[in-house]
Amino acid sequence: MQTYIVLLRGINVSGQKKIIMADLRKILERSNFQEVETYIQSGNIVLKTNIDDCKKVAFKIKSEIAETFGFDVFVLVKKYDELKDIFEANPFSDPADIENKQVYFTLLSNSPQSEIVADFKKLKFTNDQFSIKNNCVYLNYINGAGKAKLTNNLIERKLKVAATSRNYRTMVKLLEMSAKSSI
Repeated sequence: MQTYIVLLRGINVSGQKKIIMADLRKILERSNFQEVETYIQSGNIVLKTNIDDCKKVAFKIKSEIAETFGFDVFVLVKKYDELKDIFEANPFSDPADIENKQVYFTLLSNSPQSEIVADFKKLKFTNDQFSIKNNCVYLNYINGAGKAKLTNNLIERKLKVAATSRNYRTMVKLLEMSAKSSI
């Protein structure tokens, strides 16, 4: 069995696309996913399955959500090693930034075209620092995420790929959960 980390984009935000995590766990378990665990209400899931392909896992979960809840959700699936590599490549690892909850990861659905990435890297934001590599935009929001100009939506629009963002603490928790599950 393979352990996967599943990230849903844009659920339970401002009352939109409401999914109760206990209900989602039951639905996924009925769909033959095993050891399904969720973390907070924003669509963070760790599970096991015999399916050995991230895109197939994402498609199955996306289909189950659409059938059960009646709306479309972007689903990004990563294996533990992939997420760990992304996490460890974070250039914003200053303890003060992490403590101040400024560090975020925007995980991309796939690799943007190199010329689009080159144009993106030229963007300047007064209080938002970023770096892009490993299908991730690493973010350091100097004034906090609530005041950031470099949002998930802007990243998707500029890079022309789907994406979902998680803060540092959520990434740590997902890695802990999936490491435990991988044993």
